[in-house]
Amino acid sequence: MKQFDIIVVGGGMVGAATALGLAKQGKRVAMVERSEPKAFSPEQPMDLRVSAISPASVSLLKSLKVWDDVLDMRLCPYRRLETWEHPECRIRFSAESMDLAELGFIVENRILQLALWNACLAQENLEVLCPGNIVAMLADSEGHVVELEDGTLLHGRWLVGADGANSRVRDYAKIGVTAWDYRQHCMLVNVKTDLAQQDITWQWFTPDGPRSFLPLPGHQGSLVWYDSPSRIKALCAMSPGALREEILAHFPQELGDIEVIQQGAFPLTRRHAQRYFNKNVVILGDAAHTINPLAGQGVNLGFKDVDALLDVVADAGVEWLNEDVLAAYERKRKPDNLIMQTGMDVFYGGFSNEIAPLKLLRNVGLKLAENSGPVKQQVLKYAMGL
Repeated sequence: MKQFDIIVVGGGMVGAATALGLAKQGKRVAMVERSEPKAFSPEQPMDLRVSAISPASVSLLKSLKVWDDVLDMRLCPYRRLETWEHPECRIRFSAESMDLAELGFIVENRILQLALWNACLAQENLEVLCPGNIVAMLADSEGHVVELEDGTLLHGRWLVGADGANSRVRDYAKIGVTAWDYRQHCMLVNVKTDLAQQDITWQWFTPDGPRSFLPLPGHQGSLVWYDSPSRIKALCAMSPGALREEILAHFPQELGDIEVIQQGAFPLTRRHAQRYFNKNVVILGDAAHTINPLAGQGVNLGFKDVDALLDVVADAGVEWLNEDVLAAYERKRKPDNLIMQTGMDVFYGGFSNEIAPLKLLRNVGLKLAENSGPVKQQVLKYAMGL
């Protein structure tokens, strides 16, 4: 049986960051993942799954010494952000007004994972087990045993679940979740654009759901279309040409002409774990919470979980196995995640109808927010993790 201090289940962005950070603190770490990320080459088409990476997330990635690897692949900084329902009632943010070089970066999820993965492979006290299909997990007096499909047995004092929204580790630890379905699906469409708009990301609210643009390198962008499951299913069945016509008819004129490259869709579901740890099992990222992707905060919240866990473990020193350490992690992260989830739900629900008085109120609200000065800046700072 292989002995470790900590076993991390899940080698995605959040899991790999957790494993790497704990290993850099001197822990003996195993990271179990089913499939490794595909190697990068500049000729590859852009992935559909991208994230808006905040300055706080960049700081974590720099501390893990992986940000330069991301920069060596590809990403797109953005310096402006606009949100509106009525064209005359917009709220605008800019990097210049915040004295920043950029508000954030749009990065493909796989590239973030790959940069972290490469650093994990180079870390001596971190063993990556891939393909690692788990067949059993069992608690003993000293921690947890994980059995893999090939018969390998791992033992760790802690078990970390970073294995996504349908976390097996969370279920194993008997941690319940509160969840509901938004009754909407989200479609992602990668496009080539006639217009150069790589410095801005925008979101337009409609009664059927938001329409968003995320800039990608070159004259490319990622479009996000929220709508009913039946409408999204119909859009996914269209040819690229027919989908282009629908996009031009239902997106704002800011987009300009486009060419459809690829598309995909997924349902929107909100989940929040009722607790973040139990008996030396700790969960983070999507295993602990999923959020409406409205503001692109999903992976940023996951990286904030990682940062908090690394902080409490470092602060504990040789006493890191004490359960109070995991309780401190939960106290740091659970309220913040709840605030962000609730804020996105209120924003999403408030714009998802055509009730006339409410429509007037929200547009007046956006107009007031645009001219709110320090308040507007403080809201953006919070969202950016500053």
